[in-house]
Amino acid sequence: MRVFVTGARGFVGGHLVPRLLDEGFEVTATDLDLDVTDHTAVEGRLKLARPEAIIHLAAQSSVAASAVDPESTHSINYGGARSVLEGALRCGSQPRVLLIGSADQYGHSSPDSPPLSEDSPLAPASAYARSKAEAEALGTSFVEQGLEVVRVRAFGHTGPGQSDTFVLSNFARQTAEIEAGQREPVLRVGNLASVRDFLDIDDVVEAYVRLLDPDVAVDIYNVASGVGTPLRDLLDTLLGLANQRPLIECDPERVRPADFLVGDASRLRAATGWAPRVPIERMLERLLEDWRRKVSES
Repeated sequence: MRVFVTGARGFVGGHLVPRLLDEGFEVTATDLDLDVTDHTAVEGRLKLARPEAIIHLAAQSSVAASAVDPESTHSINYGGARSVLEGALRCGSQPRVLLIGSADQYGHSSPDSPPLSEDSPLAPASAYARSKAEAEALGTSFVEQGLEVVRVRAFGHTGPGQSDTFVLSNFARQTAEIEAGQREPVLRVGNLASVRDFLDIDDVVEAYVRLLDPDVAVDIYNVASGVGTPLRDLLDTLLGLANQRPLIECDPERVRPADFLVGDASRLRAATGWAPRVPIERMLERLLEDWRRKVSES
């Protein structure tokens, strides 16, 4: 299968593209060489590649950055999706499109709520989440025009190569720096009461590969573990792996209201047989090992 990937040099793309190549897919990988907000450029590249599938990863993925510049976030996330969907409709190869969205589209649920299913109402609470919800709605309108658009709502995921602007990767970087004596034994955090559903990046990539199968129904799919873990527990596990016990200090700039975000991926499991395989401890171990390497090279 010929697969066209946008955002191929980002965190997820850095794991997905090698996996696709290992599986024998023919991959056209684009990143900063293609402005996804440029409709003409996107359509031209798609007509040249004539892909059988597209995985649209390119996005502005920071909630914090979206608060600073909501217009740019909307332009990239909604406008980029529009370019890809319109290009897919016109490129002549009738590709299947994986439109990658976010669990943030659901907003925040209460601790006594069941895991969120694809039928749960959306209540996006940030400019980032709104841009992803609007892009997904656009994708649904293209399904009505006959395009195969698989809409994905990915819950939290981490692993080697993730930016330290994301919470677990930030914890891992601080831990590695403390371990190496490059930082005082003080770890700065936000609200550790939040409960999140996290997956290892390899499990997320596995889900995306399975969703390329043309026999899998065109639908909306959560990619989630179904298990919620408080950030405090995740941090404790990470520090245990490093055998570190630094002072935990609350940084007011990092504090957000506590939230509870856990997903139900039973639809994905029924459609593809997918299930997460990497335990949380191994996920954190891989992340810490990556930051240890980076810190030692710095």
